Amino acid sequence: MNVEASYTWCAAVARKEAKNFYYSFLLLSKPQRRAMCAIYAFMRYCDDLSDDEGIADRAAAIGRWAEDLESALAGVPPDHALWPAFVDAVHRYKIPHQYFYDMIEGVSSDLEPRRVQTFEELYDYCYHVASVVGLTVIHIFGFEGEKALKLAEKCGVAFQLTNILRDVREDSGKGRVYLPAEDFKRFGVSAQTFEPHTDFLAMMEFEARRARDYYFQSAPLVAMIDAPSRASLRALIGIYARLLDRIVASDYDVLERRIRVPAWEKIALLVKARLPMGEIGPRPL
Repeated sequence: MNVEASYTWCAAVARKEAKNFYYSFLLLSKPQRRAMCAIYAFMRYCDDLSDDEGIADRAAAIGRWAEDLESALAGVPPDHALWPAFVDAVHRYKIPHQYFYDMIEGVSSDLEPRRVQTFEELYDYCYHVASVVGLTVIHIFGFEGEKALKLAEKCGVAFQLTNILRDVREDSGKGRVYLPAEDFKRFGVSAQTFEPHTDFLAMMEFEARRARDYYFQSAPLVAMIDAPSRASLRALIGIYARLLDRIVASDYDVLERRIRVPAWEKIALLVKARLPMGEIGPRPL
């Protein structure tokens, strides 16, 4: 498959699967948008390999994918629709290759039931599955200064903590409890039943405040991104921050339903993000 056809394939994957990311892509130049779709398609495939119970040996499949990545980056891409566009985007924007191996390491950690013990362990997980995504995309945005890398790391942690709060019930059903055991103990909550409910709500408020703090810590990142890309980053932060706001506003009703940001609200956030001082951060608790 040639590069153009590969980019078309990646764009189709992103339109179908990137529920939050794709909206922010629309505010980028065409070359940047295409690169974002290629990187997203890579991430999506990694996630699918770790979650697809129809794959007999997911560990082996992920191992083969890591080998394919190595071959592709070495200039010998395997026969898959992703690779021509992916390699072109990586080379065009000089994205460090290690980020992609870190992503694979992160999704590999989800192959077995998981019980996170401490926030330090949770932060490491967030880094591998989300911060490296932020570190990757700011190369596509363009950025100035080494400090931007640390802020992109924190922004990724904020996004992943938001996802974890939304997906408490779904993850638990898969044997994955990402909220730290030390916090369940601190609040006297059962990690199996999430009871007593009032204490569960108190724990969720604590975790939401933690996520919110990472949004605030990473806020200066926007000013370090190349000016034409800032609206896209503002939109992306705005959408994830609004998801956190909706979780809080639901009184943490994540055990009964999946909290979402509706499409109309995402579009409204895109419009705001185009303004010089467009809304990006979470609302105060």
